[in-house]
Amino acid sequence: MVRPTHIKFTNKSQEKIANLIEHKYVIGFITFLIIINAITLGFETSPDILARHERFFYIFDHLILAVFTLEIAAKFYAYRFSFFRSGWNVFDFLIVAVSWVPTSGAFTVLRALRILRVLRLLSIVPQLRHVISALGHSIPGMSSVFGVLCLIFYVCAVLTTKLFGTTEDAQIQALFGTIGDSTFTLFQLMTLEGWSSDIVGPVMEYHPWSWMFFIPFIIITSFAVLNLFIGIIVDAMSVVQNGHHTEELEKVDMKTLHYDIKELHKEIARLKAQLDGQKK
Repeated sequence: MVRPTHIKFTNKSQEKIANLIEHKYVIGFITFLIIINAITLGFETSPDILARHERFFYIFDHLILAVFTLEIAAKFYAYRFSFFRSGWNVFDFLIVAVSWVPTSGAFTVLRALRILRVLRLLSIVPQLRHVISALGHSIPGMSSVFGVLCLIFYVCAVLTTKLFGTTEDAQIQALFGTIGDSTFTLFQLMTLEGWSSDIVGPVMEYHPWSWMFFIPFIIITSFAVLNLFIGIIVDAMSVVQNGHHTEELEKVDMKTLHYDIKELHKEIARLKAQLDGQKK
């Protein structure tokens, strides 16, 4: 559960409800229901199991949806409109709202969207939230690397279409006949899927020197550029983890400060009582 930042409770009931839905046992129960719901939705893909237990699946699915809806309602009551300050709360709200979309008639296909409830684990489990946050932090850097990769692909697609697309062999024509074909072939080459037997081998039968292009391309795209993506994500994970540890330390410091203030108040009250006794 993610409590919105800078929230102020207007009454005690709101704070009690917020503490209840944020309790570790409640969070554990919701997590358990999400996992069980994911398992039952998987069973529903089997026609034989669904035919034997369709009534059970129907009732169980609606019970779980009712619990999720009650949880969202309780969070909205506790946080009021601050509920929407947290992106994770909005995410949970949308997932539950989609589950209430009618799944009969023309909307039968929407039954498959029920599996989206499993994604609520991303907001429930802190470790998963950190991973998603890291991916969000890495997007600016990844977009720059993606731009470089697109530029490389376009240049190489034009180049290979000019160099190999004019070959009279039908297989090579299918690989490099147009810029679109060349781009798809280069993407397959980057993934190293059948690169030697399906792409490089046939081309080298007509152009023995073509290895001088393919090897540098594989090194640049598969080993250099793609590893940049990994490096950016790892760096973002480090930043998010450091931020999380800082927040935890700040919470500990605040708890220590509150404890010291309480002890100070007790000491002041004791000294005041002693002074009053001496005056009497």
